[in-house]
Amino acid sequence: MFINKYRPFLLFITGVLLVFESCSKKEAQEAKPPNVIIILTDDQAWGDVSYHGNTNISTPNVDSIALQGAVMENFYVQPVCSPTRAELLTGQFFPRLGVYSTSAGGERMNLGVPTIAEVFKKAGYATAAYGKWHNGTQPPYHPNSRGFDDYYGFCSGHWGNYFSPMIEHNGEITKAQGFLVDDFFNRGMEFITNQKGTPFLLYLPLNTPHSPMQVPDRFWDEFKNDSLKMNYRGLEQEDTQFTRAALAMVKNIDWNLGRLMQYLTKNNLEEDTIVVFMSDNGPAGWRWNGNLRGKKGSTNEGGVKSPFFMKWPKKIVAGTRSDQLMGSVDLLPTLAHLANIPLTDSIKLDGMDMSSQILNGNVGIKNRVVYNHWNEKTSIRTQNHRLDHENRLYDMMNDMGQTEDISDKFPEVRDSLIAIKDQWIEEVNALEKPKQKRLFPIGDSTHGFAQLPARDGKAHGEIKRSNRYPNDSFFTNWTKEYDSITWNVEVLNDSRFEVYLYYTCKPEDLGTELELSWKNEKIKTAITEAHDPPLLGANRDRSPRIESYVKEFKPIKMGELHAKKGSGVLSLTATKIPGNSSIDFRLLYFKRIGN
Repeated sequence: MFINKYRPFLLFITGVLLVFESCSKKEAQEAKPPNVIIILTDDQAWGDVSYHGNTNISTPNVDSIALQGAVMENFYVQPVCSPTRAELLTGQFFPRLGVYSTSAGGERMNLGVPTIAEVFKKAGYATAAYGKWHNGTQPPYHPNSRGFDDYYGFCSGHWGNYFSPMIEHNGEITKAQGFLVDDFFNRGMEFITNQKGTPFLLYLPLNTPHSPMQVPDRFWDEFKNDSLKMNYRGLEQEDTQFTRAALAMVKNIDWNLGRLMQYLTKNNLEEDTIVVFMSDNGPAGWRWNGNLRGKKGSTNEGGVKSPFFMKWPKKIVAGTRSDQLMGSVDLLPTLAHLANIPLTDSIKLDGMDMSSQILNGNVGIKNRVVYNHWNEKTSIRTQNHRLDHENRLYDMMNDMGQTEDISDKFPEVRDSLIAIKDQWIEEVNALEKPKQKRLFPIGDSTHGFAQLPARDGKAHGEIKRSNRYPNDSFFTNWTKEYDSITWNVEVLNDSRFEVYLYYTCKPEDLGTELELSWKNEKIKTAITEAHDPPLLGANRDRSPRIESYVKEFKPIKMGELHAKKGSGVLSLTATKIPGNSSIDFRLLYFKRIGN
């Protein structure tokens, strides 16, 4: 009777509670920080996707990010790998960061500059990077030192083998599982699984379609006999074998992206995850690229225009597009704003927050300039014009191929852009060469591991590098006693190291004795186990390479080295060569085991 009397009131209260609970759940869901996945490809052209009209290839999974999300039609990166990656990671122009090369230490970013990983980690995100880092090999330049909780890949630029090669996991040298891009995506999905609700930032800096041109058969078979429907129309000669290999590698990326998106959907993560797809620079070879002028290394459109697609079903309306100029330097502030992460005044940014344009399309186009620089050449892009490195002016609204110099028609525009360019060059010291190159650090107290690869060393005597491109090279032709390899090193803290040497040695050359010296400290070892594997690469290359072929190198423990804090020259010398030659050398690995 009591219940019947007050039933309307009870039903009203129940309804209010249900509405309140529903609103609370919705607010909680809205407040939930989004996950972020950044997919950065290597040497992929703006035109290497079917979304941009390339009928040589079908990229349905990449295209779906564009069709179901937002497209920034005018997105620009730098002409080569390391500068773009540095800008993406920090939101600062790369010359400001001390980046001046893609090899031998010149790719390292200044310390003390917060990275996107550090910003998101401070906000409670789990962070991981899987792939080609290319912004510093030794801590404190290593990804584990720059905000990434987990890192799996290779740090020192291009790699010589994409099938189960030697790579590293958080500083420990290991062996990859299968084709590298597949492996990186597998690691990414495993990382996501392990978060169990914790928001995450996953950075996938892939290594393809950068050479060497290696790709699994199933993707190559789609292109190996293809007559390309769209070809490069410039004066330079297109290498169609290279083009087919590059497109096959892009097809593999597209397949992996499809696997990742299916995984997100299956695990109810798609709505709450921002997925970004972009490239680090233009193509390494001449191929169809929307008739854009230039390729990798050039500051013209073809060298610096990148696809940029972003999907976030919860906030981005499918089919959104914007003509807003945007660059790699804008990614950190944009993603931080989308994730509702405040950026303090202590974080100095050159980039701009472009979240409004991503969410609203062409509403509120910002007047700004994008700067492209490499090899002492600087070009700038405005919404309507490009001023190239020789101060030629182009109408980018009607002449995307940069075919007609309109400087004489619009001298005031040209002169004003020259002034803007000159001011930027002076402000960021773009043409300033480093007076003293950074030393290679070992003995970091937080991450005590360090590699000193052949890439970073200098050969003396008759020793030769396996290739003029050093990143994946090794030293060979070690035929004379007391020839040596040296590194300019900074020991960051008083350290006791276990030192491992990675080598190959022919059976007839056993007995080679090597000495590693640091100031007054020396350790010696003799090679007593033969290891003479063949060169790898040629049998898997779809197009002839320019990089070094590689080998499977074997580690041997040299002993313990005691090193006081300070700088100097670390030297590896062959003190005895009983056969015709000493070893082929790949790297030294240092494991800090104490002070």
